[in-house]
Amino acid sequence: MPVFSAEYLEKVAYHVYRAKGTPDAEAETVARHLVKANLCGHDSHGVIQIPTYAERIDVGHIVPGAPFVVEREAPCTAVINGNWGFGFVVTERAMRMAIDKARTHGVAAITVHSQSHIGRLGDYPTMAAAEGMIGLITADSGAAPKHVAPFGGRARKLGTNPICIGMPSDLEGPVLMDMASSTVALGKIALSRNRRESIPLGWIVDRDGNPTTDPNDYFSGGAILPVGVDQGHKGYALSFMVEVFSGLLTGLGFGIDPEGRHNDGCFIAAFNLEHFRPLDEFKKDMGEFVEFIKDSPPAAGFTEVLYPGEIEHRNEQRRRQEGIFVEDDTWEQISGLMKSLEVENLVGEP
Repeated sequence: MPVFSAEYLEKVAYHVYRAKGTPDAEAETVARHLVKANLCGHDSHGVIQIPTYAERIDVGHIVPGAPFVVEREAPCTAVINGNWGFGFVVTERAMRMAIDKARTHGVAAITVHSQSHIGRLGDYPTMAAAEGMIGLITADSGAAPKHVAPFGGRARKLGTNPICIGMPSDLEGPVLMDMASSTVALGKIALSRNRRESIPLGWIVDRDGNPTTDPNDYFSGGAILPVGVDQGHKGYALSFMVEVFSGLLTGLGFGIDPEGRHNDGCFIAAFNLEHFRPLDEFKKDMGEFVEFIKDSPPAAGFTEVLYPGEIEHRNEQRRRQEGIFVEDDTWEQISGLMKSLEVENLVGEP
């Protein structure tokens, strides 16, 4: 697999989307989010998505430069119509709006509908954490095609329905819970297929409802399972509630429209810690709490206990030094796209 610097991959994404008619600032935002996912170790949400987003621009499922419309607004709330703009751009702006409202009023909640895929959720609550706030986001695809079977079923009825919470601390890396309510994000299935790797038992079932380790079985009519394995009813319930917040509350609704655009409806919340207790005290307590947790003797097969978000922070530090691995199939697709758009000279050599 080829290895590239983060800066080079950002340049690749930027020029691809500029060639697709994306305004400069938006192309920079999209490139930054994609490569940050790779840096953190979430390759399923990184540059592997470059060809997919380019294709969605072609068919009108992503509209570069789309207007950001505030449909309803109150001091602590807002409803945003993204008009099918890049999800990274729309959601980043919506989170900034929530932070501004929470700065004055203590708390804020915003819903977003009609936007494209927002990528790795972790980028948004960390914006709030940097401002001394707790940030929360949930996401769901409305009536777009689904991927996950409900607990006890085998048909695709739910999205992967992620939830992410981040909070400030004095630790080197962010304290961040970023998880799908399914056993795995769809992108990780695609990544394993591109790498020609098997997947762990318990991630998916085939079209007949049988457990399988072949990622191709998902694309042949299988389904992803809720998080929890034999306790999958817990992941299913979490997924159900995420869909309510991100699908029903946003007005996207539910169900399955086979021809529907991929659409990430979002519920965003920000909580200004200074309205609850002194920020410095909270940060100090967070550090002591993490120290208390990490002091646990490791279980068999482990060398240490990590706090939520620590592994992503370590991945980023390492990959900024060592570079980012991109599987051959993915790089072949990206290279072909650059050639067809005639941006190879603009991107230059790695």
